This record gives sequence, structure tokens and C-alpha cells, in this order.
Amino acid sequence: MRMRYSLGSHLAGATAARTGDEMSGPALLLAGLALAGATVEASALLAGITISAAVGGPVLGALLDRARRPGNLLAGALALYAAGLGAILVGLDRLPFAVTLLIAVSTGLVGPALSGGWSARLPDVARGDRLPRANALDAMTFGVAGLAGPALAGGVAELLGAPAAVVVSAVLIVSALPFAWLLPARPALARRTRTTSVFSDLVAGMRVIAGRPALARATVTSVVSCVAQGMLMVCLPLLGERVLGGAGRGAVLLSCAAVSALVATAVLARFARSVPPDTIIRASVLVQAAASALAAWDRPVVLVVAVLLAGIGEGPQLAALFAVRHREAPEHLRGQIFSTGASLKISGFALGAVVAGPVAARSLPGTLALAASVAALAALACFAIPDSSVRNRDRKSPHRQAS
Repeated sequence: MRMRYSLGSHLAGATAARTGDEMSGPALLLAGLALAGATVEASALLAGITISAAVGGPVLGALLDRARRPGNLLAGALALYAAGLGAILVGLDRLPFAVTLLIAVSTGLVGPALSGGWSARLPDVARGDRLPRANALDAMTFGVAGLAGPALAGGVAELLGAPAAVVVSAVLIVSALPFAWLLPARPALARRTRTTSVFSDLVAGMRVIAGRPALARATVTSVVSCVAQGMLMVCLPLLGERVLGGAGRGAVLLSCAAVSALVATAVLARFARSVPPDTIIRASVLVQAAASALAAWDRPVVLVVAVLLAGIGEGPQLAALFAVRHREAPEHLRGQIFSTGASLKISGFALGAVVAGPVAARSLPGTLALAASVAALAALACFAIPDSSVRNRDRKSPHRQAS
């Protein structure tokens, strides 16, 4: 199986799933605006499908670490997420909004499967010296997805309507199912993890995240950064309507961010050993803060520049975050740490979205200023976690020596 399942297959599945994921956010926002008719309800819908990831992510990651065939579990999660998107779309037109919001929250429980679930399984496909390059390529799939997803959401919404954009995002996620199903099995690891309970694995994973300073700093910084990104996401359709003449055009702006993120990540991949990933994470949030501040100017050119700048901050941050996780995570807890980290980021994004909805209804520039302030705070948050003796202990671990 390992010979038949190539890195290209893994990247193809991850790209399809992540493109559907990147498309689903703006598509749900646009569908909420079109069918529910209110900014607050549209942002609540986006927050609902993301905030529950805080619960679902750690559990999903622990189960992936324990599974002999993690691909089967990952495929099931993708199917549930796609089905949930369809149920949300049906509910927007036929059910009370509270019921639809509950469906969104339930769907979000498996959301980390589309992001951290794939990355956590990367060492099963590319080991040893192949992992750093595979990690860079994996991070670039987020850029590709971020480029194609919002562009598809905006384009399909303009041509066929916002509901059709939600349908297309679900279809993309379903197309990743075969690639997930065929992921290599890990019999030796599965036998070892069966001796512990899921709860004990969850506790162990949380201890690793909190106890290793570099991993804790990267996690906190990226989560706070995602709060600011959620705010900016809610603002973009409104900026598109105000500055560019259409809410769908605001969603397409996300593709501009993805272009710059992809280019910046590709440049980083060539010089990955020149700058420590921890430094890249701290610098990237300052770039994102500047981007949100620029976006407050009601000028089309300045808005495009701001979105491009946001991508320059987001792309390298993600690649650096993956590098820190692969460096710090024990192999038997890797899936949980990736999925927990992804769920925390998704929940941070959801918090930003739910806060931005009512604030943006009152003042769009005020919301963007708040997003810039939160992004700047992310750069300071990492300094609240000092180095400790745990770091010296980690340096002696076999995993860190191997990495």
C-alpha cells in the first residue's frame, strides 16, 4: 500500500478537501446574506460551523492516532462535513434559523479533518529526509486552496447564486474521499496506542502542547492571529460591496491573498533553513496587522494591496507553524497535536467572525481597526510563555534528535 500511495495522491486529496473548505466559508457567508438577509445571521452561521472545532478537533486527532487505518476515519469525517453543508443549505430556506445554526455547529465538529487531519498523516507518506519538502508542499496546498476556493465561491455565486456555491464546495470535499480512504495503514502504531484510553491520550497531547515552550508559543500566536483573520473574513464581502460594487467581489479578494500567500510560501521553501520558523511566526502577525489597518481605507487599489499583504503574512506563518509542530510533536501524539492545533485556530477564527458581525454592522472601519489590534496582540502573546527546563528535557528526546 505504501508503494501505491504516493505523496502526489496525498497532496491531491488534501488540495481538493481544502479547496472545498476554503470555498465553504465565503459561500456560507454569501448564502446567509442572500437567504437570511442579515449580516449578524450570516456571521453567526460562519461562526457556528467553526467554533465547535474546539471540541471535535482533539477527539478526532486522538482517534486518528489510534486507528490502524486512519484514512477510513478521515474519509468518514469528510463525508459528514459535506453532508452537513447540504443540510445547512436546505435549512436556511426551510427551517428556523436556530435549527440551521445547530446543524452548522454539529457539522463543525469534524471540520479539523479538512486541515490538520491531512497534515498529521503526512509522515505516514513521506518519512525521513523527504518530510521537510513534503511539509512545504503540504503547506502550499493551503495556498492553492485559498486561491481557488474563494474565487470559485465568488464566481459561482455571481453566475448561479450563493446556494450553488455551497453545493460546489460540498462536491469538492466529496472528491477527496478516495484519496483519504487509501491512506496507508499503521499496524505497529495502532497496537501500541490501544493500551491507553482516548481520554489519557487527550490529556497527554494537551500536556505536550502546554509543556513545550516553542509549541505553546506557536499555538497561542497562531490562534490569536486567527481571531483577526476571522474579523477580516467577515469584512471582505462588505468591503467588496462598498468599495468594489458587489459582495461576491469581496469574496474573490481572498484569492488575491492566496496568490501572495502561495508566492511567499514558495520563496520560504527555498530558504527554509535561513530563518527559524519561530521567528517567522512572530513576524507574520505584524504583517497581518498592517494589512487589516490598510483595508480600512475606502480605495480599491489600497484594498487590493492590503489583501495581498495579508496573504504574505498568512502563508509563511502556516508553513512555519507546521515545521514547529513536526519538530516538537511526539510521533504517537502527532495526529492529536495537529488536529488540536487546527481546532484551536478554527475556534479563534470563529470568535473573530462572531465578534465582527455585530461590530461591522455598526462600523466597518472600526472592525478593521479592531482586527489590526488583535493581530498586533498576537505578536506580543508569544512573549507571555517563557522558556523553561522542559525545553532542555525535550532536546534529549529521541524524536527531537531525529528531527
